[in-house]
Amino acid sequence: MVGVDAVVLAIGLVMQPVPQPSPGASTPARQAAQPAPRPASPTPAAPAPAPTTPARAPQTLTRTGEAPPSAATLGVEVYPTAQFLGSYNAGQGQRYYLYGSTASFAELVTYYRGILKERGELVFDEPATHTFDIGRFKEETMAFPPSVTIKDYMWGGRGGYLNPSGGSPARFPTIIQIVPATAGAATP
Repeated sequence: MVGVDAVVLAIGLVMQPVPQPSPGASTPARQAAQPAPRPASPTPAAPAPAPTTPARAPQTLTRTGEAPPSAATLGVEVYPTAQFLGSYNAGQGQRYYLYGSTASFAELVTYYRGILKERGELVFDEPATHTFDIGRFKEETMAFPPSVTIKDYMWGGRGGYLNPSGGSPARFPTIIQIVPATAGAATP
């Protein structure tokens, strides 16, 4: 059982007692009383559990003005109105491709369920993140599992994912990340 002191400390409400003037003290002394108590600094949150996915190399943006990859390179169709944002080095000869979409998270999940003929998996509720496997993960040769991942960037009142090109729309409500299964997609 946790003691009261530990609970008070854990929620950051440790307060300093405020001295009270004696009953016979004058009014000016009461006005010069100590300032109101302040809560102690909050205790640091416990670190998040380590991810169960393999370690990944730092991702770096490829050259500017990069042409969108073909559906053959990706191994999957891209949502029709999605805009190509760029590709990133995933490590181990893989790349991942980002697309911004003005479609809602639910619309994109429904679209990919239809074309991939699988339900996929909701991996996070907040922010909503849904993943569809599109190939077999080979830990020895891959940094990322081949997949389509959809993430809701409107969660929690956020305004969406900022469009890196500065074009229209200014922000995308939803982002699509595609990691191809083919080795041909591993361009430097």
